[in-house]
Amino acid sequence: MSLPPRNPDEILRARGADSRPAARFEPYRTEREHDGWDIPEEQDLLRTEVTQERARSIIARNTSPDISFDRSINPYRGCEHGCIYCFARPSHAYLGLSPGLDFETRIVAKPNAPELLEAEIGRRGYAVAPIAFGTNTDPYQPIEAKLGIMRGCLQVLHDWNHPLSLVTRGATVMRDVDLLGAMAARGQVLAGVSITTLDAELARQMEPRAPAPATRLRMIRALAGAGVPVRVMVAPVIPVLTEHEVERIMQAARDAGATAASMIPIRLPLEVAPLFRDWLERHHPGKAAHVMARVQAMRGGRDNDPRFGSRMRGEGPEAGLLLQRFRLARKRLGLQRESEVLDCSRFGPPPRAGDQLSLF
Repeated sequence: MSLPPRNPDEILRARGADSRPAARFEPYRTEREHDGWDIPEEQDLLRTEVTQERARSIIARNTSPDISFDRSINPYRGCEHGCIYCFARPSHAYLGLSPGLDFETRIVAKPNAPELLEAEIGRRGYAVAPIAFGTNTDPYQPIEAKLGIMRGCLQVLHDWNHPLSLVTRGATVMRDVDLLGAMAARGQVLAGVSITTLDAELARQMEPRAPAPATRLRMIRALAGAGVPVRVMVAPVIPVLTEHEVERIMQAARDAGATAASMIPIRLPLEVAPLFRDWLERHHPGKAAHVMARVQAMRGGRDNDPRFGSRMRGEGPEAGLLLQRFRLARKRLGLQRESEVLDCSRFGPPPRAGDQLSLF
């Protein structure tokens, strides 16, 4: 897949992608043609656009054998963090938008998520099980500090004694340590913080609007200090660029208060592969071929292996050595392998004003 050239009329600041390749479901592609006039066009700074969607349902179900949960919530579509390797980029194609720049600049928020959540868990016959947040895009988008959609969902689950897990690299999670700490005291929450590198410059290139590595360690400290069990997610591990940092990341996270760890080699599904290749050529041209050769060595000779069972860990000697290093470091640092079991036994509707039980 070849990428379209960058739009010279746009000024890009802190963006991961450089272009807007057409989504895979679109029947047409656009091409730029010179109009014959040698008149310079005005350049505009590309800004993030947030639109709102009135969702009709909010809990998504899955039966994937690769993940430990069967239900999840994504309060936002798209992700302003702009991580170039993000496996969720292809999901923007379902909106008719590009997995490139559109994914990180055209964000869709679901402001009615909390009310939908309360309605869905309050239905007769609902069977409680932990709800996962951050399984596609980060629930703590920069705009969350203003909109508070994730905060509203947490409040609902807190009030209903409903367990949850969340994965984030968004610093706004520290705003919610009061709710998360209260739920942790009841054994009803687990948090995962993803750290790809401790190199601030590399992080700025790969994850241009995500919090810096030092901030993510501060997030772990804040969550752990509130009593929330925190898993450091060393993901994705990128050969040549970040693989040498695996043990250092785990050590730093453990020192900050993390109690568990997980690791996933880089995945490049669908449109992500050409976007990542383009990024390598722009930022690390001397390493690009080496990086992709090592990626393919863990993915059966391809840029990506989508098969269940291998997509989360890779295959072959390189993937095996990486996994062995990770396991040895996890054991040495005393980090857990499995997450704690969350308590579902207290689930139930909160007392309403006027209820007699609310007096006791």
